[in-house]
Amino acid sequence: MADGLEFVGPLVFLGPPGAGKGTQAKRIAEKYGVPQVSTGDMFRDHKARGTELGKKAQGYMDSGQLVPDELLYAMVKDRLDQADCAKGFILDGFPRTVPQAEWLEKDLETRSFGGRKLPLVVMDLQVVYNQLFKRLTGRRSCPKDGAIYNVHLQPPQVPDKCDKCGETLVQRKDDSEEVVGARLSAYREQTLPLTQFYREKGLLHGLTGDQEVDAVTKDFIAVIAAARK
Repeated sequence: MADGLEFVGPLVFLGPPGAGKGTQAKRIAEKYGVPQVSTGDMFRDHKARGTELGKKAQGYMDSGQLVPDELLYAMVKDRLDQADCAKGFILDGFPRTVPQAEWLEKDLETRSFGGRKLPLVVMDLQVVYNQLFKRLTGRRSCPKDGAIYNVHLQPPQVPDKCDKCGETLVQRKDDSEEVVGARLSAYREQTLPLTQFYREKGLLHGLTGDQEVDAVTKDFIAVIAAARK
């Protein structure tokens, strides 16, 4: 395995919307041959398979309620018990709260990776607010072929037109300035206790996302390698 790591163990990726943690999760997952585990994927999988957990979760979502933590824990445990998680895994979007982090801590006490108890590595991808705001509010997409642009950072050759097909680009409602501001504020409020929880345990590694994608990936790999020596 790359960098001599056969067993990567448990990784948690934190970061605000637009920080690029999804991109980094995919890169790290590919490099080390471990799965990227997200709550969204778990919900979709259980729904597609028609499991009892999926039916219960769908009932809450259909009525506009949050899925209870106990149901979420059952889904996470079910996913982490699968064979592809034996070498390690990346948790993306979980935990989101201190109680969820406490549950994960207890669950990991029952797991080993290649016979070793590998500690959790938590990486917090940090990007300055103004940069996040530009990344999110500047995002535009082509309704025809799905191409993505950013009017601030990666603009199309012709303003508001897709380079590939000439279709007029659109902005998602979620990317409006008002919605983005609310999303970033909510993230800060929700995750501050979580980052403090991991910082006090000495598990939190802050990484800057204000770099080229390859440079950020290199930093992620360095943290993982150091933690697994």
